[in-house]
Amino acid sequence: MRFDIQFLSFFVLQVEGKEGQTNKNYKHYQTLDDDEYEESEIKKFLHAEFTRTAKRKVEKNPGTEQPPTKIGTFLVEPGHELTSNPNFNLFTRLRAVDNKEDFKNACDDLVRSYLETSSVRGGALIITQAKLDTHFDDPFIFVMKCDFEQRIARISDERSLISEVEMAISARNMKSIQYPHMPEEGMIEEWELKIHQSSHARYFEDFLKYITYEQSIPEIVNERVMDYVQTYVEEKWPDATNLERQQEEHDLELWAASEKRDIQEKWEPQHVIEAAERIVEIKPEIEIKMKLGDTSIRGLLADYGYRLHIAKLGDHYAMVIEGDAFTFDKGFSPVELLQPEPFEVVARRLVDRANEAPERDDDIPY
Repeated sequence: MRFDIQFLSFFVLQVEGKEGQTNKNYKHYQTLDDDEYEESEIKKFLHAEFTRTAKRKVEKNPGTEQPPTKIGTFLVEPGHELTSNPNFNLFTRLRAVDNKEDFKNACDDLVRSYLETSSVRGGALIITQAKLDTHFDDPFIFVMKCDFEQRIARISDERSLISEVEMAISARNMKSIQYPHMPEEGMIEEWELKIHQSSHARYFEDFLKYITYEQSIPEIVNERVMDYVQTYVEEKWPDATNLERQQEEHDLELWAASEKRDIQEKWEPQHVIEAAERIVEIKPEIEIKMKLGDTSIRGLLADYGYRLHIAKLGDHYAMVIEGDAFTFDKGFSPVELLQPEPFEVVARRLVDRANEAPERDDDIPY
């Protein structure tokens, strides 16, 4: 996969002051055409990033809540065309221009819009029109942002040792927008673009105000679980004024808002299995993560009730995990040499231990 650069505009953004009282401005350094780009130093710095950006894997429904790479879709009101979306029109204009001056002017509009966002930082903003040499006559637009790197120095001489490098940039943490999104080589989605940024940041969400993003898998699962919980409450207590129902809803609300949650002991195992089966229809690889005592467990939600079981053992809990084979990480352990006992023997020992009365301390006078 190789991109041929048609035009590239290079801008430097300066942001001074503290949040809420910032002075933001920008300077256009150069706009290059294809021949000028081929002879430029920036080609050595940037060219590999176009292919890397295009090949970067992304899911429409990400597996984490704050993924660094995600797909955005242009928002359009019912009955309106895609051309009613200002963000779409901005990128369409950049794709359509065929000379340096018009491209520079279109980039100016994008930079001014970007500077209006609250989270903008100083750095280099590079906007490129590029064609994929094996597919498509219509170009792609790449918007790449490099924040200024702090505390960067170069070795100078024996006396001063180092000298500080001002306005240093790196491709290492580059943020990017690619339009249109290319799910596979040779296939484009006109309604979609791909963004990549630090997972905790929202630079491009603030900038692209008329873009929507699909829910992540954890968000979908959370929503489904809460729907099942609400259905369970409504079926068990049809009367919304019932005091037990109100208390149950209050308890479940506290449970859902807690960062650390304990097992609730409300549903029968079959009810949980049925709910889990409906959830894994979204994505079979949905995981379940929990901690029992000091032991962390991570597996597939689809395995609950089949290869993963939870049981009550006296006033404690037990988890039974079934599998075909063990795999141990680096570092030897005597457990690796174990000849496992039959399950019945272990189960009986656990039950007997749970049923044992605690030994009496003779020093206690009662």
